[in-house]
Amino acid sequence: MCVALFLWQAHPLYPFFLLHNRDEYYSRPAQPVAWWDNGEILGGRDGLAGGTWLACSRDGRIAFVTNVREVAKGPPPKSRGDLPVRFLESKMNPTEFAEEILKEAHQYSGFNLILVDLSFKSMIYVTNRPKDGKALVSEVPPGIHMLSNASLDTPWPKAVLLRSNFKKYLEKYGAGELPAEELTDKLMTDTTKADKTMLPGIYSVEFEYSLSSIFVETNTEKGCYGTRSISAVSAKTNGEVTFYEKYLEEERWKEHTVSYMMEWMGTS
Repeated sequence: MCVALFLWQAHPLYPFFLLHNRDEYYSRPAQPVAWWDNGEILGGRDGLAGGTWLACSRDGRIAFVTNVREVAKGPPPKSRGDLPVRFLESKMNPTEFAEEILKEAHQYSGFNLILVDLSFKSMIYVTNRPKDGKALVSEVPPGIHMLSNASLDTPWPKAVLLRSNFKKYLEKYGAGELPAEELTDKLMTDTTKADKTMLPGIYSVEFEYSLSSIFVETNTEKGCYGTRSISAVSAKTNGEVTFYEKYLEEERWKEHTVSYMMEWMGTS
């Protein structure tokens, strides 16, 4: 039950800036952010299905996925974590890839997928669970956006809280650099729970209440569940991409940062 906030084409220094929490069962194996085998994809890797929740590539493309909160109706034939990988490995632009995915969207459990191509200033949102008559594929306009386990910019309490707190930091730092580590520490570790009357009512009240904070930590019948990694991904106008990750490994929090220059800027 992840939560993400991102700034898109609305800052003089950062065409893209993302804060992201990945929530999962502690027992599910996962590898921290690293360059994958071919050295072209940078991201974390799910140790069970092999896909990713968030990754980027050397050519200025970024993708991340969240699940849609719903009552499961059986095991899906395809893993949602494959979607970001397939986009980054493809030669398609975000719109082309989105249209391709729509042909098989019914084969996945509910998902929200963000596809970014920085070289063409393109960001596309794809979902197979649209609400209120909205499209399955839409272009994301410039601005601050929030994404949890409902459709893009749905005002779930923790998403609204994250956006409000992030705006305060934008006012503080203005057009200057945004301190990724400080933002993750101050914003993404917030354990404030939502008012129970504001919960979406898909699961039991108590379970949803335990998931209603930005940073999640709870016990379930299947074991411990909660925030496993906290990430900040930024892309600057000069082509520099920085991927900061703080992740839980063997009950200890570790952190690391990977930076590189996008190849479309002429530097590898």
